[in-house]
Amino acid sequence: MLTLLLTLIAVLIVSGLCSGTEAALFSVPLLRVRELARSKKRGAKTLLKIRQKMNRPITTIVILNNIANIGGSILIGSLAADVLGNHMIGYFSGGFTLLVIIASEIIPKTIGESHSEKISLAIAQPLLGLSRLFTPLVWCIDKITAPFASKATRYSTNESQIKLLARIGKLEGVIEDDESEMIQRIFDLNDICAEDLMTPRVAITCLQNTQTLGEAKDFIRASQHSRIVVTGENRDEIVGIVFKDELLDAMVDEKYNQPISDFAHPAQFVAESTRADRLLVSFQERRQHLAVVTDEYGGVSGVVSLEDVLEILTGEIVDETDTVVDLQAFAKKHSSH
Repeated sequence: MLTLLLTLIAVLIVSGLCSGTEAALFSVPLLRVRELARSKKRGAKTLLKIRQKMNRPITTIVILNNIANIGGSILIGSLAADVLGNHMIGYFSGGFTLLVIIASEIIPKTIGESHSEKISLAIAQPLLGLSRLFTPLVWCIDKITAPFASKATRYSTNESQIKLLARIGKLEGVIEDDESEMIQRIFDLNDICAEDLMTPRVAITCLQNTQTLGEAKDFIRASQHSRIVVTGENRDEIVGIVFKDELLDAMVDEKYNQPISDFAHPAQFVAESTRADRLLVSFQERRQHLAVVTDEYGGVSGVVSLEDVLEILTGEIVDETDTVVDLQAFAKKHSSH
């Protein structure tokens, strides 16, 4: 009777450990495992190795679980028949099955899911050792199951999942409303292009390169912009960009006879299809805050500024000098007349 009882307990423990370990491994998100590995927590690097290639460790767990369940059941049945007699074996089998379901499946998996991180870290090294021990058998099973395995690349997460997590985090109070909104807006950077952000050519503030500083002084003083486009005979002929503060300094020095072209800096040109994230990098690399947007034929479509790109993240930026908030809408309205 003692042998039967000890064998029964051993089978339940081994089966329960396998079930709980499997549940724990699948319950810890891969991103969390990577975070633990970076923090150099004990067992985290081993756990990361397991999570990055789960097929062998899981195959090892399944083999052990089935050895315990099938082999143990046969052994326990044989011992039970000797101890209890054949007339009681049916009742014993029913009770044993119920015990396996509760003690080796439901309870261990519940515990494994509830304490997944601690269990996964604790079991990682022993499991990796067992996987190596079972290498020949696992290798054979891998070869048999390989035709049924998906070869598609699996990613830890994607854009829609991150957006969803941000919304859930906001609802649960884990992150602030403005943080969630900022995360949502960041993903708009590669969905919006220069054509969507630009101030159209009909609304561009510009000076002609042939004008003198004296001829343009009233226009310069009244301009709300710190950077002004300089054109040739028409708006498709961009000469460069002038800075309002440099022009004002020249006016203080009474350089009224100098042409505007003397103050022009080279202009940056971007295509209408240039994405906002690429624009942001370009502005940073070139240290320029304004770019001329061109269409597919090389004609000028408008201008886009660093502020236009930043507004994707922050919302509309309007200062005390702005009289027209939406220049695109303003341009469309006036071009229709």
